[in-house]
Amino acid sequence: MSDDILNLPPPPAHFRLAYGSDRNQFLDLRLPSAKEKALYPLAINIHGGLWRSRYNLDHAGHLCAALTARGLATANLEYRRVGNDGGGWPGTFSDIRSAYNFILQNAHAHNLDATRIAVTGHSAGGQLALCLAAHDPSLTRVVSLAGVVDLQRAYNLHLSNDAVVEFLRGTPSEVPDHYHEADPMQLAIPRASQWLIHGSADDIVPPAFSRDYVAAKQNRRGKQKEEGRVLEIPGTSHFDLIDPRTPAWKQVEQTILQLVG
Repeated sequence: MSDDILNLPPPPAHFRLAYGSDRNQFLDLRLPSAKEKALYPLAINIHGGLWRSRYNLDHAGHLCAALTARGLATANLEYRRVGNDGGGWPGTFSDIRSAYNFILQNAHAHNLDATRIAVTGHSAGGQLALCLAAHDPSLTRVVSLAGVVDLQRAYNLHLSNDAVVEFLRGTPSEVPDHYHEADPMQLAIPRASQWLIHGSADDIVPPAFSRDYVAAKQNRRGKQKEEGRVLEIPGTSHFDLIDPRTPAWKQVEQTILQLVG
Protein backbone atom coordinates (compact mmCIF):
# COMPACT_ATOMS: atom_id res chain seq x y z
CA MET A 1 0.00 0.00 0.00
CA SER A 2 1.47 3.37 -1.03
CA ASP A 3 2.19 6.23 1.37
CA ASP A 4 -0.22 8.42 -0.61
CA ILE A 5 -3.13 6.09 0.15
CA LEU A 6 -2.14 5.86 3.81
CA ASN A 7 -2.10 9.64 4.09
CA LEU A 8 -5.56 10.20 2.62
CA PRO A 9 -7.98 11.88 5.07
CA PRO A 10 -10.90 9.78 6.29
CA PRO A 11 -14.18 10.17 4.40
CA PRO A 12 -16.77 12.61 5.73
CA ALA A 13 -18.93 11.23 8.50
CA HIS A 14 -22.69 11.07 7.92
CA PHE A 15 -25.19 10.44 10.71
CA ARG A 16 -28.98 10.38 10.88
CA LEU A 17 -30.07 11.64 14.29
CA ALA A 18 -33.57 11.81 15.78
CA TYR A 19 -34.46 14.96 17.71
CA GLY A 20 -38.01 13.80 18.49
CA SER A 21 -40.24 10.73 18.48
CA ASP A 22 -42.13 11.38 15.23
CA ARG A 23 -40.71 9.69 12.11
CA ASN A 24 -40.26 13.14 10.50
CA GLN A 25 -38.28 14.56 13.42
CA PHE A 26 -34.72 13.82 12.37
CA LEU A 27 -31.69 15.45 10.80
CA ASP A 28 -28.80 14.33 8.61
CA LEU A 29 -25.51 15.47 10.12
CA ARG A 30 -22.43 15.58 7.91
CA LEU A 31 -18.97 16.20 9.36
CA PRO A 32 -15.93 17.13 7.25
CA SER A 33 -13.09 14.68 6.88
CA ALA A 34 -10.16 15.66 9.09
CA LYS A 35 -7.05 14.03 10.44
CA GLU A 36 -7.36 15.71 13.81
CA LYS A 37 -10.32 16.51 15.98
CA ALA A 38 -11.45 20.09 15.61
CA LEU A 39 -14.48 22.22 16.27
CA TYR A 40 -16.39 22.57 13.04
CA PRO A 41 -18.44 25.60 12.02
CA LEU A 42 -21.97 24.49 11.18
CA ALA A 43 -24.59 25.26 8.56
CA ILE A 44 -28.09 24.13 9.52
CA ASN A 45 -30.26 23.75 6.43
CA ILE A 46 -34.08 23.90 6.26
CA HIS A 47 -35.42 22.53 2.99
CA GLY A 48 -38.33 24.01 1.09
CA GLY A 49 -41.37 22.56 -0.63
CA LEU A 50 -44.06 25.08 0.36
CA TRP A 51 -44.39 23.34 3.77
CA ARG A 52 -46.01 20.30 2.10
CA SER A 53 -45.31 16.67 3.01
CA ARG A 54 -44.70 15.51 -0.55
CA TYR A 55 -41.36 17.34 -0.49
CA ASN A 56 -38.65 16.09 1.85
CA LEU A 57 -35.02 16.82 2.70
CA ASP A 58 -33.47 14.59 0.02
CA HIS A 59 -33.17 17.30 -2.63
CA ALA A 60 -31.10 19.45 -0.23
CA GLY A 61 -28.52 16.76 0.40
CA HIS A 62 -26.31 17.92 -2.48
CA LEU A 63 -26.15 21.43 -1.02
CA CYS A 64 -25.11 20.06 2.36
CA ALA A 65 -22.53 17.70 0.88
CA ALA A 66 -20.98 20.59 -1.06
CA LEU A 67 -20.67 22.73 2.06
CA THR A 68 -19.21 19.82 4.03
CA ALA A 69 -16.59 19.38 1.30
CA ARG A 70 -15.55 22.99 2.01
CA GLY A 71 -14.99 22.26 5.71
CA LEU A 72 -18.39 22.98 7.27
CA ALA A 73 -20.42 20.54 9.27
CA THR A 74 -24.00 20.53 8.00
CA ALA A 75 -27.30 19.51 9.55
CA ASN A 76 -30.09 18.94 7.04
CA LEU A 77 -33.39 19.14 8.92
CA GLU A 78 -36.52 17.12 8.36
CA TYR A 79 -39.73 18.21 10.05
CA ARG A 80 -43.48 17.64 10.07
CA ARG A 81 -45.18 19.31 7.14
CA VAL A 82 -48.70 19.94 5.85
CA GLY A 83 -50.11 16.46 5.29
CA ASN A 84 -48.26 14.94 8.27
CA ASP A 85 -49.90 14.55 11.67
CA GLY A 86 -49.00 17.70 13.58
CA GLY A 87 -47.70 19.49 10.49
CA GLY A 88 -48.52 23.09 9.60
CA TRP A 89 -48.40 26.00 12.01
CA PRO A 90 -47.35 25.80 14.80
CA GLY A 91 -46.15 22.16 14.70
CA THR A 92 -43.77 22.66 11.78
CA PHE A 93 -42.04 25.58 13.45
CA SER A 94 -41.98 23.76 16.78
CA ASP A 95 -39.97 21.02 15.06
CA ILE A 96 -37.47 23.55 13.70
CA ARG A 97 -36.93 24.99 17.17
CA SER A 98 -36.60 21.53 18.69
CA ALA A 99 -34.02 20.50 16.10
CA TYR A 100 -32.03 23.71 16.67
CA ASN A 101 -32.01 23.22 20.44
CA PHE A 102 -31.08 19.55 20.01
CA ILE A 103 -28.06 20.59 17.95
CA LEU A 104 -26.95 23.17 20.51
CA GLN A 105 -27.31 20.68 23.34
CA ASN A 106 -25.31 18.03 21.50
CA ALA A 107 -22.75 20.25 19.78
CA HIS A 108 -19.84 19.13 21.95
CA ALA A 109 -20.49 15.44 21.25
CA HIS A 110 -19.98 16.03 17.53
CA ASN A 111 -17.18 18.63 17.74
CA LEU A 112 -19.46 21.43 16.54
CA ASP A 113 -18.59 25.05 17.26
CA ALA A 114 -21.79 26.41 18.78
CA THR A 115 -20.50 29.98 18.33
CA ARG A 116 -20.21 29.62 14.53
CA ILE A 117 -23.62 28.52 13.31
CA ALA A 118 -25.54 29.78 10.29
CA VAL A 119 -29.06 28.67 9.41
CA THR A 120 -29.99 28.52 5.74
CA GLY A 121 -33.44 27.96 4.32
CA HIS A 122 -34.67 27.58 0.76
CA SER A 123 -38.10 28.76 -0.38
CA ALA A 124 -40.51 27.98 2.48
CA GLY A 125 -37.41 27.04 4.47
CA GLY A 126 -36.35 30.68 4.21
CA GLN A 127 -39.48 31.68 6.13
CA LEU A 128 -38.72 29.07 8.79
CA ALA A 129 -35.07 30.15 9.07
CA LEU A 130 -35.91 33.82 9.56
CA CYS A 131 -38.72 32.92 11.92
CA LEU A 132 -36.24 30.93 14.01
CA ALA A 133 -33.91 33.94 14.15
CA ALA A 134 -36.81 36.09 15.34
CA HIS A 135 -37.85 33.72 18.10
CA ASP A 136 -34.39 32.55 19.24
CA PRO A 137 -31.90 35.34 20.01
CA SER A 138 -28.96 32.92 20.08
CA LEU A 139 -29.16 32.61 16.29
CA THR A 140 -27.15 35.47 14.78
CA ARG A 141 -26.53 34.34 11.17
CA VAL A 142 -29.28 33.43 8.72
CA VAL A 143 -29.46 33.02 4.94
CA SER A 144 -32.74 32.94 3.03
CA LEU A 145 -32.49 31.38 -0.44
CA ALA A 146 -35.43 32.42 -2.61
CA GLY A 147 -37.41 32.63 0.61
CA VAL A 148 -41.15 33.08 1.08
CA VAL A 149 -40.39 35.92 3.47
CA ASP A 150 -43.66 37.86 3.22
CA LEU A 151 -46.66 35.68 4.03
CA GLN A 152 -49.24 38.39 3.44
CA ARG A 153 -47.84 38.90 -0.05
CA ALA A 154 -47.73 35.14 -0.63
CA TYR A 155 -51.41 35.04 0.22
CA ASN A 156 -52.23 38.01 -2.01
CA LEU A 157 -50.50 36.25 -4.93
CA HIS A 158 -52.10 32.89 -4.08
CA LEU A 159 -48.59 31.43 -4.28
CA SER A 160 -48.64 27.73 -5.20
CA ASN A 161 -52.41 27.43 -4.91
CA ASP A 162 -52.61 29.13 -1.52
CA ALA A 163 -49.87 27.10 0.14
CA VAL A 164 -49.60 29.69 2.91
CA VAL A 165 -53.30 29.25 3.76
CA GLU A 166 -52.74 25.50 4.12
CA PHE A 167 -49.66 26.09 6.28
CA LEU A 168 -51.25 28.65 8.63
CA ARG A 169 -54.69 27.00 8.59
CA GLY A 170 -56.55 30.02 7.30
CA THR A 171 -56.45 33.38 5.55
CA PRO A 172 -54.95 36.49 7.19
CA SER A 173 -58.40 37.64 8.29
CA GLU A 174 -59.29 34.20 9.67
CA VAL A 175 -56.08 33.56 11.65
CA PRO A 176 -54.35 36.95 12.07
CA ASP A 177 -52.33 35.76 15.07
CA HIS A 178 -50.78 32.97 13.02
CA TYR A 179 -49.69 35.39 10.31
CA HIS A 180 -48.21 37.77 12.85
CA GLU A 181 -46.27 35.00 14.63
CA ALA A 182 -44.99 33.35 11.43
CA ASP A 183 -44.41 36.20 8.97
CA PRO A 184 -40.74 37.33 8.85
CA MET A 185 -41.86 40.65 7.38
CA GLN A 186 -43.81 41.38 10.57
CA LEU A 187 -41.28 39.99 13.04
CA ALA A 188 -38.36 41.83 14.62
CA ILE A 189 -34.98 40.17 13.99
CA PRO A 190 -32.58 42.78 15.41
CA ARG A 191 -29.71 40.50 16.48
CA ALA A 192 -29.10 38.45 13.34
CA SER A 193 -27.11 39.16 10.21
CA GLN A 194 -29.59 38.38 7.43
CA TRP A 195 -28.69 37.53 3.84
CA LEU A 196 -31.51 37.32 1.32
CA ILE A 197 -30.30 35.62 -1.87
CA HIS A 198 -32.62 35.36 -4.85
CA GLY A 199 -32.41 34.63 -8.56
CA SER A 200 -33.65 37.27 -10.97
CA ALA A 201 -35.26 34.54 -13.13
CA ASP A 202 -37.19 32.92 -10.27
CA ASP A 203 -40.73 32.21 -11.51
CA ILE A 204 -41.84 30.37 -8.36
CA VAL A 205 -41.10 32.96 -5.65
CA PRO A 206 -40.65 36.39 -7.28
CA PRO A 207 -37.32 38.08 -6.46
CA ALA A 208 -39.22 41.13 -5.22
CA PHE A 209 -39.98 39.14 -2.07
CA SER A 210 -36.33 39.37 -0.95
CA ARG A 211 -35.68 42.82 -2.40
CA ASP A 212 -38.67 44.43 -0.69
CA TYR A 213 -38.10 42.54 2.56
CA VAL A 214 -34.59 43.97 2.96
CA ALA A 215 -35.75 47.47 2.02
CA ALA A 216 -38.55 47.32 4.59
CA LYS A 217 -36.27 46.07 7.36
CA GLN A 218 -33.57 48.65 6.65
CA ASN A 219 -36.12 51.47 6.67
CA ARG A 220 -37.23 50.72 10.19
CA ARG A 221 -36.11 53.21 12.80
CA GLY A 222 -34.15 52.96 16.01
CA LYS A 223 -33.90 49.58 17.67
CA GLN A 224 -36.23 48.06 15.08
CA LYS A 225 -33.76 48.59 12.24
CA GLU A 226 -32.23 45.32 11.08
CA GLU A 227 -29.04 44.19 9.36
CA GLY A 228 -30.30 42.77 6.10
CA ARG A 229 -28.55 42.39 2.76
CA VAL A 230 -29.92 41.25 -0.56
CA LEU A 231 -27.99 39.45 -3.29
CA GLU A 232 -29.94 39.09 -6.53
CA ILE A 233 -28.16 36.82 -8.99
CA PRO A 234 -28.91 37.56 -12.67
CA GLY A 235 -30.40 34.80 -14.80
CA THR A 236 -30.81 32.44 -11.85
CA SER A 237 -33.90 30.34 -11.25
CA HIS A 238 -35.52 29.07 -8.05
CA PHE A 239 -33.61 25.80 -7.76
CA ASP A 240 -30.29 27.04 -9.16
CA LEU A 241 -29.50 28.46 -5.71
CA ILE A 242 -29.34 25.01 -4.12
CA ASP A 243 -27.64 23.16 -6.99
CA PRO A 244 -23.84 23.01 -6.56
CA ARG A 245 -23.47 22.43 -10.32
CA THR A 246 -24.76 25.90 -11.24
CA PRO A 247 -22.75 29.13 -11.58
CA ALA A 248 -24.96 30.75 -8.92
CA TRP A 249 -23.90 28.22 -6.30
CA LYS A 250 -20.44 29.76 -5.90
CA GLN A 251 -21.98 33.00 -4.63
CA VAL A 252 -24.29 31.14 -2.28
CA GLU A 253 -21.45 29.02 -0.94
CA GLN A 254 -19.15 31.99 -0.46
CA THR A 255 -21.80 33.90 1.48
CA ILE A 256 -22.31 31.02 3.89
CA LEU A 257 -18.57 30.42 4.33
CA GLN A 258 -17.97 34.10 5.11
CA LEU A 259 -20.78 34.17 7.67
CA VAL A 260 -19.29 31.37 9.75
CA GLY A 261 -15.64 32.14 8.97
